[in-house]
Amino acid sequence: MTQTLLSLGHGFSAGFLADDLLAEGGWRVLGTTRSPDKFDRLRASGVEPVLWTRDAVAEALSQASHVLVSAAPDDDGDPSLALIGDEIARAANRLTWVGYLSTTGVYGDADGAWVDETAPLNGQSRRARARIDAEAQWAAIPDLPVHIFRLAGIYGPGRGPFEKVRNGTARRIIKPGQVFSRIHGEDIARTLRASMARPNPGAAYNVCDNDPAPPQDVLAYAAELLGLPLPPEVDFEDADMSPMARSFYADNKRVDNTRLHEDLGVTLKYPDYKFGLRALLAAEG
Repeated sequence: MTQTLLSLGHGFSAGFLADDLLAEGGWRVLGTTRSPDKFDRLRASGVEPVLWTRDAVAEALSQASHVLVSAAPDDDGDPSLALIGDEIARAANRLTWVGYLSTTGVYGDADGAWVDETAPLNGQSRRARARIDAEAQWAAIPDLPVHIFRLAGIYGPGRGPFEKVRNGTARRIIKPGQVFSRIHGEDIARTLRASMARPNPGAAYNVCDNDPAPPQDVLAYAAELLGLPLPPEVDFEDADMSPMARSFYADNKRVDNTRLHEDLGVTLKYPDYKFGLRALLAAEG
């Protein structure tokens, strides 16, 4: 029996899950886009494109057994609920699984301490508060089998440090004690697939690797792999950064992924950034 995934806001992270499901067989993947220009690219990947209009997305939802929500909230709130919230509520008790991709930014700053899924949602930035609100809105829909996935910094093919190291624009921003958690796109897909195999509506999962690390260490390792000089160090206070880039440094925490391993049985393909960077470089070759 063929199952159907509707991917709302189909993009980088959702693409890894789509690839896995289509390779497995027995799945259709319907992916939304706001641009008809992207239809050919989606079809080439095996995804059936759905234009981001109320009628088209509602029709796709009527065919779906599973829903993945990647679309981020905007100034008007959660775009998926704004578009077809009523239809989602009516479909709630027939859907097998719904996954909402959130962010570890919802925890806010922990001054470098560990946080797990029981930690307060204390994010202070506008983006974090919007995610907290969106999580609550999805969780409040009666009978909806929703699962919350709080993603750390996402990387993968085309999203790594190598280009900046190669072209000499990389800088090792030094803020003492600062660490970030990360996750490779393929391990996002592993996590989602594991949850789909054992649904637990209402659950929340931190999706990150096992090794929170200072950002300057990641750039240094990328340079080592490339055989290039270390990128220069720049003190955080003196760094020329966009307001958004600087805002990421306001939160300092180590994200605990124990639930990912123990409840879902996930073994990460890339348990730390060194595994991930080596794989990215090997794939380039």
